[in-house]
Amino acid sequence: MHPLRSTTAALACALALALAFTSSGSPSSAAAAPQLETLDRGVVSVHTGAGNLVSWRLLGTDPGEVAFNVYRAGTKVNAAPVTGATNYLHEGAPAHADYTVRAVVGGVEQADSAHAIQFRTGYRDVPVSPPAGGTTPDGVAYTYEANDASPADLDGDGELDLVLKWQPTNAKDNSQSGHTGNTVLDGIKLDGTRLWRIDLGRNIRSGAHYTQFQVYDYDGDGRAEMAAKTADGTVDGTGRTIGSAAADHRNSSGYVLSGPEYLTMFDGRTGAALDTVDYVPARGNVSSWGDNYGNRADRFLAGTAYLDGTRPSLIMARGYYTRSVLAAWDFRDGSLTRRWTFDSSSSTNAGKGFDGQGSHSLSVGDVDRDGRDEIVYGSMAVDDNGHGLWTARTGHGDAQHLGDLDPGTAGLEYYKVSESASQPAAVYLNPANGGVRWKLGACCDNGRGVAGDIYAGNDGAEAWSAADASIRDEGGGVKGRKPSSVNFLAWWDGDPVRELLDGTRIDKYGTGGETRLLTGSGVAANNGTKATPVLSGDILGDWREEVIWRTSGNTALRIYSTPHPTTHKITTLLHDRMYRTGLAWQNTAYNQPPHPSFFLGAGMAAAPRATGFEIPDAS
Repeated sequence: MHPLRSTTAALACALALALAFTSSGSPSSAAAAPQLETLDRGVVSVHTGAGNLVSWRLLGTDPGEVAFNVYRAGTKVNAAPVTGATNYLHEGAPAHADYTVRAVVGGVEQADSAHAIQFRTGYRDVPVSPPAGGTTPDGVAYTYEANDASPADLDGDGELDLVLKWQPTNAKDNSQSGHTGNTVLDGIKLDGTRLWRIDLGRNIRSGAHYTQFQVYDYDGDGRAEMAAKTADGTVDGTGRTIGSAAADHRNSSGYVLSGPEYLTMFDGRTGAALDTVDYVPARGNVSSWGDNYGNRADRFLAGTAYLDGTRPSLIMARGYYTRSVLAAWDFRDGSLTRRWTFDSSSSTNAGKGFDGQGSHSLSVGDVDRDGRDEIVYGSMAVDDNGHGLWTARTGHGDAQHLGDLDPGTAGLEYYKVSESASQPAAVYLNPANGGVRWKLGACCDNGRGVAGDIYAGNDGAEAWSAADASIRDEGGGVKGRKPSSVNFLAWWDGDPVRELLDGTRIDKYGTGGETRLLTGSGVAANNGTKATPVLSGDILGDWREEVIWRTSGNTALRIYSTPHPTTHKITTLLHDRMYRTGLAWQNTAYNQPPHPSFFLGAGMAAAPRATGFEIPDAS
């Protein structure tokens, strides 16, 4: 057990109980408290030219009046408790200085945090070991590259770990024939310790659309599990084979269009397969999905959603060009149980316009403000009960963004682009009912689109796309020059306006041009022209976001954390349910950045605090 685990868990439970009261003082139902992670302070020390920026998490379970003291090797370095933010610049200190942080609650100093993770050269490397390469049956040699990752506490010590997908260099898009190497998943601690390795085997084809893995604490035991589509020959983290080890269902073109398909939940600590069920939906007749070689049948998406408002459920999906099927699963007491299945082509939904509306990703959030999550699946949405909620009938697209984009309107907004030349190039709509607020005219395959507050000169988030010459506001009005990138976003500097993350750089938007804030050193981006990081999100320190790239030689994951002080005190975004599930689905197909459930940007109101949630105890 982490040395501070018992103290932290006891305090978290006590504070969670205190927070499970409404403003009127009456207790809310314990069953209605959403389950979120027990986290430590996530303290980091980032060396800058001026000294060390020490930053840490404000937890959802912290009382509103909490303050902090910063200690270097047991000696307090701040003159007065830190109250206005959760970072402190220790001027003139050397890179190797060792820090801890102590919360001050009601004037009483609490126990030390874990020691800060040191970023002595502006970044921190997590050593990794690529799997051995090989040669496919069609004679193509391959090696491995570190690809997408997902964060979660795999062993219950309060520290986030990573699950990393290793992708072979001959991975394929579904439209491309040819054999691929196996996809491999590693559970890794931030010191580089590998907890386990799972080989999905020859019968899971490798590529961005085949393996969407979800890492989350689905059963509420304080430790995360990992879910993925599996098949004959998958080997779990303990060396045990699922199905037949000898089976080879690949055809001469390298596609896997026959044989059993499974869904497996794996133990986050050991990688052991905990439960395996048939994948839903089965592929059935491949041609019924729209072609005879699997380009449509083998398009998979995945996510995590609080469908009852309290506990997380796993969402696994298949198809979006024609038929779309989403299956919701609960993992309780060691078993996977299907909650519901949505099928766009079922007798209930046929003819209602749900077919062919999916995108290369999905989003999860409480769009109708009923306390339960919905799944926004391209140009349609599925309600928390598995029923179709709406369809805008604007077709398939490559990118989508769900968030509180307009602070002047209650609830969430949604922006997506279209791949179809006969559909609006981009739409901005109300995700509660699919009502379109504005749209661009049909023009082309609009392959990229982003929405986020990158410009303080406009009240709310801006939206832009590859096919548009400008950035636009919540009403569709032109607000100025389009940024040079249409990709990812990250909160990096000290203000709440978000920055542009593209390839291996972070830029600050300006009306006359971008200002470079970070250029990654010795690193590479993933996923071809998508140029995405291994992972980006608030995983350490205060509310700003880290970015993780793979080193060029695939021997390390290089983490960058911001060196910029901030005066904004915001709860860790990991304790915002929508943002946390967004981090979980970030690896899905065409990766997209996570968005919180509240507006975080220029002129924002005070960031919301927790109103009560349940913290599992892994002790």
